[in-house]
Amino acid sequence: MNPRPLSGISEPGEQLRPRSQWGTIVVVYLSGVVAAMSLGKFSSVGPEVAARLGLSLAQLGWVISAVVGVGAVAGLPAGYLIRRYGTERSLVVGLGLIAAASAASVTAGDFGWLLAARIAEGVGYLLVTISCPALILRLAQERDRGAALSLWATFVPVGLGASTLAGGALGSALGWRGWIGLIAALTFVMVPAVWMRLPRGSARQTAAGPVPRARALTWPTVLAAAFCLTALVTIPVVVLLPTLLIEQHGRSVAGAGAITSVISLLGVLGGLAVGVLFRRGAPLALMAASGLLVVPAAWLTYSAGASLAATVAGAGVIALENGFLGALVFAALPLVLERLDHADVGNGVVAQAGSLGSLLGPPLFGLVAGGFGFQALVLVIAVGALAAVGALLLVSRAARRPASG
Repeated sequence: MNPRPLSGISEPGEQLRPRSQWGTIVVVYLSGVVAAMSLGKFSSVGPEVAARLGLSLAQLGWVISAVVGVGAVAGLPAGYLIRRYGTERSLVVGLGLIAAASAASVTAGDFGWLLAARIAEGVGYLLVTISCPALILRLAQERDRGAALSLWATFVPVGLGASTLAGGALGSALGWRGWIGLIAALTFVMVPAVWMRLPRGSARQTAAGPVPRARALTWPTVLAAAFCLTALVTIPVVVLLPTLLIEQHGRSVAGAGAITSVISLLGVLGGLAVGVLFRRGAPLALMAASGLLVVPAAWLTYSAGASLAATVAGAGVIALENGFLGALVFAALPLVLERLDHADVGNGVVAQAGSLGSLLGPPLFGLVAGGFGFQALVLVIAVGALAAVGALLLVSRAARRPASG
């Protein structure tokens, strides 16, 4: 991959920013973490919510997944909307919408009200998750972009992990309404904190360039397809791991939950590893090829007669690769954009694909495991992983890699 300049780079104030604005990048990252905490806030208090409001398991599932469902439907349109109104404004509006919808959830008395609040929250979450990487792309200098975007890719496991750990204790102490209200308050606090830290004056993006045409989105779409396939075959492994540990290995509910929590956090290490490797100039194709490890890991996890140690080790590798490949997608996106100011629309494509994979993966795995047994999932994972790695390898041939720092 020979370095060549990106055309039409639109970065106001670039001449005045010899260094990446890491302080602002961290604040933008934390806004994503808070949004992800809101995404997973019902997981730890789900049984209480269902009991208090009389929800069925299916209705509770809709409440939990509605936020991701919005992204699966509206990711690309949201990218164009953010392009029209600006990333800074969209981020602040998105955080405010999440906070307001969370506050509205506290007053919910039935399924309809709660679902409507979660859909509104999903719109805010989508605005945040598209705006943040586009902002980070402008705030980081070229040599730091891979590391900064790899850090961004860890916001979901960090936010979900924090929400799960805190929600269990605080949900018991405050009740589910108190816990949701606390998340709403935390998100409200982030709104002025982010607004005060965002670039001002000439450094703020006031107008975007030409709207990207379909051809300009060809390679971002291939990258998004790889992201969708990765989410489709890796996220359900962690989601369904407690069931596997309980049914196949006789673990208790508490034990299975503890093991799964630790394994899910391995995705954070995978994301951070991408940042380190990017800074060291590792070839994109070599990093993409690491996704092949998912195939033997799936065999370890689901093979007949697998020991507990083998299952945990295999699931750990898959969780690590989930974080690694997800971060690789975010870090590679600027390398396949025709213009850097296409990042909003490009992130919209990626967000929609990732949400689609996250939404469809668990029911697909449940259908296959229920009909053919857990062992049949090895083939599903192998096909999806090979296709994802193939797409990433194609992207690596088109990527314009900057010189290492």
